[in-house]
Amino acid sequence: MHAIYKELKVEEFKSHQDLTVNFGEVTEITGDNAKGKSTIPESISWLLYGTDTLGSKLDPTPLTYESEQTLVQLLLSADGKDLLLGRGLKKGKTQYYINEVPSKSGEFNEIVDQLFDKDLFLSLFNPSYFFSMHWEKQRALIMQYVTTPANKEVLKNLPEEQGKHLGTLLKKHSLSDLEKIHKENKSKQDKKYIAAQSRTKTLKEQLDQLPKVTAPLESLKVELRQIAKQVRELEEHYDKAADSNREYTKVQSQIQAIQDQIDMSKERWPLLKNEVIEDTCRTCKRPLDEESVEAVQADKDNRIAEYKANHNELLEKRNVLKAKLAEMEYIDASETLEKIRSIDSEGTPLREAIQAYSQFERLQEQVNEAEKGEKSTLESLNDSIFVLDSIKAFKAKEAELQAEKVQALFTSLSVRLFKQNKGDGEFKPDFEIEMDGKPYSKLSLSEGIRAGLELRDVLSAQSETITPVFVDNAESITSFKQPVGQLIICRVVAGQELKIEGKDA
Repeated sequence: MHAIYKELKVEEFKSHQDLTVNFGEVTEITGDNAKGKSTIPESISWLLYGTDTLGSKLDPTPLTYESEQTLVQLLLSADGKDLLLGRGLKKGKTQYYINEVPSKSGEFNEIVDQLFDKDLFLSLFNPSYFFSMHWEKQRALIMQYVTTPANKEVLKNLPEEQGKHLGTLLKKHSLSDLEKIHKENKSKQDKKYIAAQSRTKTLKEQLDQLPKVTAPLESLKVELRQIAKQVRELEEHYDKAADSNREYTKVQSQIQAIQDQIDMSKERWPLLKNEVIEDTCRTCKRPLDEESVEAVQADKDNRIAEYKANHNELLEKRNVLKAKLAEMEYIDASETLEKIRSIDSEGTPLREAIQAYSQFERLQEQVNEAEKGEKSTLESLNDSIFVLDSIKAFKAKEAELQAEKVQALFTSLSVRLFKQNKGDGEFKPDFEIEMDGKPYSKLSLSEGIRAGLELRDVLSAQSETITPVFVDNAESITSFKQPVGQLIICRVVAGQELKIEGKDA
């Protein structure tokens, strides 16, 4: 966009009742204080945006005379096409005109927005406007025309190991995502590493507390196997003796059981033997006949015969078992059992030593696993630390390269785009314009004008937008470089009425 002002008409705007300005390549506005010099560029910013040249709300209503209608019209050329814009204020109501045709605010604002971005235009028109914005807006306005260094360019300027490792990771994730991933992993691995160190230490302490076994494990096992063999052999003898003794005891128990039966049988014999044969009925007491008496006697004889047969059978069984017992031998195995216990006790210290070996090996394996886990955790932690350091270095180098690109745009000004936090060393966006080592806020009026003109020419070149620029208080500066675009100079001349001269180059 290349904008050229041709003619400005101002009616009842602040101190100007009726004023026409014909612009040249250079337009000089001179006069004493309070003659309305600065009001002329103000009328243009009010026409376009309803503000003064610093973007603040502006009331154009005259104070020194009665006014019916304020009206500002500007004829300008936009890329070679003439456009007449007008803004009026009548009875508190704003009126808009496009090429003298009354228009709605939306239509008017759309035309203006197509011509210029507001912050860009006001920065190009009034060099002081840029510095009135918040630093974030200043930075954004400068940075939108400067490309961020490509990742490859930044990586190439990092130490080789950082650049190579980070370059591989950036193929899969963005820098922001990588930072989130490794910050989370670092936090997790920090805690995990502390826990792993504690576990390794605890296991090593347990290992140190185990009894020391100096004899070789294999010799202990051989010795224990020999003891176990002796014990097994003795146990076989003991088991045989025990089996034999169980049979001996069983026969003894059987003899005793039969003897008990014999004793009981002997107790019944006198009763049976001495049983009296009655010759009268037990119930009615009547004498029995001879045949009945003989039947009773026969029953007794049968019972005696049965008794003797049973008793003799018990005696025979007892005699057979006694003969069997006489052929058997009770083996005293107590000595063998004592030997078993004695020899087995010799294996106790061996078993304890082997168990200690086993416990030692198990603990040693746990220590090895813990150390392996600790090492793995530390590697993961160190990798995240390295990546985060690489990201920090990347951002620092990116900031440096970006600052170099921006700085290359300026001649006498220096620009700070980032500041480094003291705590974590992180580079955070910042913005400060300096001249000769002094921030803009500390510059004199003339230095501020030169700084503003250089900055607006950079913005003009980068945005490919050329607009007129006005320099207020030009009397405070002896000389300055001719800016890009039309120049409007406001200069105080004591005792002089308002004078406007448009000159072509």
